[in-house]
Parts: sequence; C-alpha cells; structure tokens
Amino acid sequence: MTPLAAQLAAQIAATGPISLADYMAACLMHPEHGYYTRRDPLGTGGDFTTAPEISQMFGELIGLSLAQAWLDQGAPAPFVLAELGPGRGTLMADLLRATRGVPGFHDALRLHLVEASPALRAAQAATLGRDDVTWCDRVEDLPDAPLYLVANEFFDALPIRQFQRAGQGWRERVVGLDGDTLTLGLGPESARPELDHRLEDTRDGDIVETSAPAAVIVAGIGARIAARGGAALIVDYGDWRALGDTFQAVAGHAPADPFAAPGEADLTAHVDFEALARAAAPAAHSRLCPQGTFLARLGIGARAEALARGLSGVALDSHVAAFRRLTGADEMGTLFKVLGLMPPGTAPPPGLEP
Repeated sequence: MTPLAAQLAAQIAATGPISLADYMAACLMHPEHGYYTRRDPLGTGGDFTTAPEISQMFGELIGLSLAQAWLDQGAPAPFVLAELGPGRGTLMADLLRATRGVPGFHDALRLHLVEASPALRAAQAATLGRDDVTWCDRVEDLPDAPLYLVANEFFDALPIRQFQRAGQGWRERVVGLDGDTLTLGLGPESARPELDHRLEDTRDGDIVETSAPAAVIVAGIGARIAARGGAALIVDYGDWRALGDTFQAVAGHAPADPFAAPGEADLTAHVDFEALARAAAPAAHSRLCPQGTFLARLGIGARAEALARGLSGVALDSHVAAFRRLTGADEMGTLFKVLGLMPPGTAPPPGLEP
C-alpha cells in the first residue's frame, strides 16, 4: 500500500466514502505524495507521451494558428500568450520558434505558463531558457489582456465525478473501502438538476461524467476572450458529449488499475467538449474538429515533406511514424479533438474553419 493509499483509507474509514473527484485530486496533486508534484511523467522514461513530444510539427502548427488569429484580430499589443499544463515546455518552445518570423508577435507577447507542479516548472524553465516567463498557479492569475492560449492534454487530467442513471435520478459513484482495499461503490439516489438534459440520451445504468474544475477554468478563459479578445485552442481526447465510464490510469505507458497504487499512476478521463463549450459562453466556439483534420488544414503534410528531405534511415522512419501517429485515423488523428474559442462574431482560429 502506498503512503497515499494508507492516508485515503484512514480518511474513508473515519468519515465515509469520497467522490471520485476528491480521489483524483489527491492522487494527482497531493503536496507530498501526488503524481504530478513529485515527478516528470513525460516521455520514454515516464508514463505517457504527448503530441509535442512526438514531433516538433505539432507545436509549430499550433503556434502558426494562434499567430494568424492574432493577426486577424488586429495584432493587439501587448497580449498574453499562455499555455495550461505545459509539460516540459516542448510545445511552447516549438510554438515560439515557428512564430519568430511573424512581424510584431514576439515583441507584443507576454509569456505565462499555468503550471502547479514544481518538477515540471523546472523542466519548462530548462527547455525554454528564457528570463521572461511568468508561472501561474491558476488561470485566474493571468493578466487582464487579450489572451491567446493553448491547452493540450490539460482538461483530461482534471478531477471528474461520475453519476449512474437510476430511473429519473442519479447515484454518484464514490470511492470507499472493501476491507482495506480502495474500491468504487454507489451513493444514494438523488435528483441532479444539472443533469436533467442528460435524461434524454441515457438509460438506466448509464454513466455520465462531469468536471466542475474544467467548467470553472474554461468559463474564466471564455470571459477573458469575449471581453478582451484572443483565441484558445483546446486539444484533448474525448468527444462532444460524454457517455460511459472513461476513467483510466496509465503507468509505464500501459493501462493500470486506478486504485492499486494512488499517487503512482496518471489518472485521466475523456473530455466532454460540449460541457466546455457551454461553460465558455459568452465566448464563441468552433465546431469540434478531429486532430488529424486540424493539422492537415494547417499544412502538416507539406511541413512533414520539408523536414523529411534532410533525413534518412532510422531518423526518417521515426519522422514518418510520428506524422502517422499525430494524424492517423487509427491513432491520435480521430481520438483527439480540437475546440477553438474566440470572441463572438470572430472567425475561428485557422484549422477550425466551419
């Protein structure tokens, strides 16, 4: 039993079951035993690999989309360039390199990274090698200015609650104890007015997931963009409307039991993009777009060909594999989606055209 498992078991034994959201928050961000507070989880030596770590093309094209959105809105200066959960800083480094030739973009940007993990902040500082980075604990700490923001695989790691349909009501799935083992159980049936709209597309036993932290964060982003201008690109796995149990754990690049070793595995759930779009109002939102389509519209094919000209052998094979992994329908190309936020009446960021 991990130290965090022992703490959670003692808490549950004393005060009763806890929500899945509270369990996730403890596992991921506990100040002493949390998964993200103690390690760099990325890459071959970690537990998972994100798109920016697969190929530089991903961050480059994200950057060019945001830069063109900035130009389309009149090149406001100064503006906040922000990333939520920036990992090692790889995406931002590629974004900044790709946009160096956009007139005025770098002079006007004020770089802010929203990152709670001390270990990852150190990695980001090393990757970027800049003295003008401001780290924030929360989106609310960003300056009041036009906001151009990217969030790649950020919302999937925010705590969720799960509710199981029971007639015209719902029962919450909660974390309790079976002996001294952490396990999922069901709370009492209750009405959930916030889920009334889901009575239309669910049946008894169906599971619906919600994320209050995600709604709060995207509401703040949407309010800023609607009031001051800007754009956001949200990239994650999920779909327009969540249905079913998508809660999962990954350790060592393989699926794991999410209750076996709290604090030792990454915990995620699919993103409900409809819920994000609703919460972002009064900002407008784009149509949800598969990642492969988004990158193709931005010219990843031509960029891949250009990079391939200088490669051969193993390096070329790796490059081709990275392109396929980012865009392939059987890999990240359709599982991952992109949602854009922008001021009302403004065109969506490039790549997300209707």
